[in-house]
Amino acid sequence: MTDLDSWLAHCERLHPKTIDLGLDRVAAVAARLGLAFDATVVTVAGTNGKGSTCAMLEAIAREAGYRTGTYTSPHLVHFEERCRIQGAPVPAESLVAHFERVEQAREGTPLTYFEFTTLAILDRLARAGLDLVILEVGLGGRLDAVNIVDPDCSVITSIDLDHMDFLGPDREAIGREKAGIMRTGRPAIVSDPRPPQSVIDHAREIGADLWLAGRDFRASGDRQQWAWQGRNRRYAGLAYPALRGANQLLNAAGVLAALEALRARLPVSAQAIRNGLATVDWPGRFQILPGSPTLVLDVAHNPHAVAALAENLDAMGYYPRTHAVFGAMSDKDIGGMLGRVNPLIDHWYFCDLPTPRAAAAAELEKRWLEHSERAPNGASASRHADPVAALQAALAAADPADRIVVFGSFFTVGGALQGGLPRLQAKHLTA
Repeated sequence: MTDLDSWLAHCERLHPKTIDLGLDRVAAVAARLGLAFDATVVTVAGTNGKGSTCAMLEAIAREAGYRTGTYTSPHLVHFEERCRIQGAPVPAESLVAHFERVEQAREGTPLTYFEFTTLAILDRLARAGLDLVILEVGLGGRLDAVNIVDPDCSVITSIDLDHMDFLGPDREAIGREKAGIMRTGRPAIVSDPRPPQSVIDHAREIGADLWLAGRDFRASGDRQQWAWQGRNRRYAGLAYPALRGANQLLNAAGVLAALEALRARLPVSAQAIRNGLATVDWPGRFQILPGSPTLVLDVAHNPHAVAALAENLDAMGYYPRTHAVFGAMSDKDIGGMLGRVNPLIDHWYFCDLPTPRAAAAAELEKRWLEHSERAPNGASASRHADPVAALQAALAAADPADRIVVFGSFFTVGGALQGGLPRLQAKHLTA
C-alpha cells in the first residue's frame, strides 16, 4: 500500500460494520501512537451547521495570523478535503505515512473506516506545528472517534432529528449524545437558540462553562449589517458571513462566542473577524454558482437542513421554474425532506448514488409520488443513473432564467462536482 487510495481500500476491509460507536478501541490505538496536541483544540458537534462553523473559525483564525488545521467529514470529491492545513487540503501523499503509523499502532485492533482515517488525520495534524486545531464530530459526539481528544472549547450547533438509530429517538436523547464533547471547567458554546434540556443539564452535571445563545451571547441585525454581543465584548456593523443562508448567522454567533471564550489563548482583532467572515468559503452549503440557469448546491440531507434550504430558496427571488437533482441515503427521512421543499420544485431528477447505503432513484420517485400533491398539477419527475446524468438532463430541460438545485447527500453534490465547478449554459443560449 503505497498510495492513499490503496490505504483507503484497506480501511474499508478491516471492520464488518460501517459504524461501531465507542472510544475504547480508538483510544487504545491513539495511546500507542502517542497522539497529543500542543495546539488549542476546538471540537464542533451538531446536526447541521458543523462544517460552516469550522470554516468560519478557520477563516477568522487565519486572518488573525494563526496556523490552523481542520478536520471535517465527509468529503465532497477527494478524501484529502477532510484534512486542511492553512485552509487548503493536504496533498494525498502526505497522509500515507500517517496511515502506516496507525496500521503499526493498531496491532490487529479492528477499526472502522472512519476510526482508522480519523486517527491518521489526527496524527497528521498533531505533527504539523499548529496554533489551532478544529475538529468536526462525525456522528453524535460522546462516542465519536474525534472525542478521544480533549478540546479546549466545544461548540454545539443546531440539534435535530438525524441518525436516530444510533443517537436516540428524540432531541433530548440526541442532545445528550452531542453534549458528550463538553469538558469540565472548559467553555461549551451552544449555538442552537432552543437547545434540548439534556444539553444544559449535562453541562451543569460536569461543571462545563456553558455559553447559551440568547443568554451569554446574542446577534441582531437588519438587511445591511449585524451586531454581536457576548459576556465582555461586542461588535457592531459586521457584514454578513460570505456563506449564504439565514441559518449562517446562528453559526457565526457561536463562532464569535468561542473566540471570546478563548481570547486569553488566541486573541483575535475585530478586523480579523470582519475579514474572516467576509472571505470564508465552504463548498456545497447553499452554494450559488453563476451561469444560466442558476445552480444551487447544498448537502442538506435531513428534514431540518432541507427546511433551511427551502427557506433560502424562497428568499432568492423569482425563477420561472426550479429543477431539483436529488439523491439520498436510504436510512434518511426521505419523505420528510421531499415534503419540506416539494412546493418549490417543478421537475425532479432522482438519481442513483455510488454507495450501498443509497436509495435507488426508482425508490426516491416512489416516495415522492406517495408524498406529493403536485404531481397531478404539473410537477414531474425522471430517474437517472448518477448525479452527473441528472444534472445534464436538468440542464437540457431548463430555460436560461430557471434554476437548478442539487441536494440530498454529500454524494449527490460531490457527484455534480466530479469534473470541477460546473459553469452552466442552457442550450437556448447556444442554439
